[in-house]
Amino acid sequence: MNFWIAIGATALGCYAVKLAGLLVPAGVLERPVVRRLAALLPVALLAALTAQQTFADGHVLVLDARAAGLGAAAVALVLRAPFLVVVGVAVLVTAGLRVVTG
Repeated sequence: MNFWIAIGATALGCYAVKLAGLLVPAGVLERPVVRRLAALLPVALLAALTAQQTFADGHVLVLDARAAGLGAAAVALVLRAPFLVVVGVAVLVTAGLRVVTG
């Protein structure tokens, strides 16, 4: 039963957040600070998610093949490679190191 309570609470919370976003006056959304924050927030959240998925394993900080793959992707980005090449380099380096290290 607690499972369904959690699902219901989550659904109500999502609806409340969506409703709150619709009730914000248009004048507030046109402010330069709000526009800049709206542009930068997704990038910050994606960076935090990437860091958490790369360097964490539960409650432990780890450096493994994922970190090397992220580093290789960063190098490919610095070299101005297309996005699919960046992803491919990261995948190949990560998979290659996992095969080599077992």
